[in-house]
Amino acid sequence: MFCVSKDNNVSYQPRTRWRTFGWQLFTLVSCTALSAYFSYHTVAGRYGLQARTELSSRVTILEFEAESLDQARSGLQNEITLLAPDQPDPDLVAELARDVLGYARPSDRIYQVR
Repeated sequence: MFCVSKDNNVSYQPRTRWRTFGWQLFTLVSCTALSAYFSYHTVAGRYGLQARTELSSRVTILEFEAESLDQARSGLQNEITLLAPDQPDPDLVAELARDVLGYARPSDRIYQVR
């Protein structure tokens, strides 16, 4: 290390052993802390390995839910085509009239349960 005296003389002062040891210790502790920080966030961080596992299980669940919704949609689409206004399916119309409106055929027996 260089020092400048009052009369502008430049002299070299070697680092002391403790000062060098201090810088080495500071560097070691800093690198260890950074490694621990990045290691923690690699495993448990927002985009870490645990989050990836949770997201992949959620993707599986959502794919199953989307598949079941597609099946329900295709079933509803089938019913819509059967109830088309130009030529509705008479069996489906009769079934809906019985279930939703409570109608019955003249040949049906109706029992009241109290």
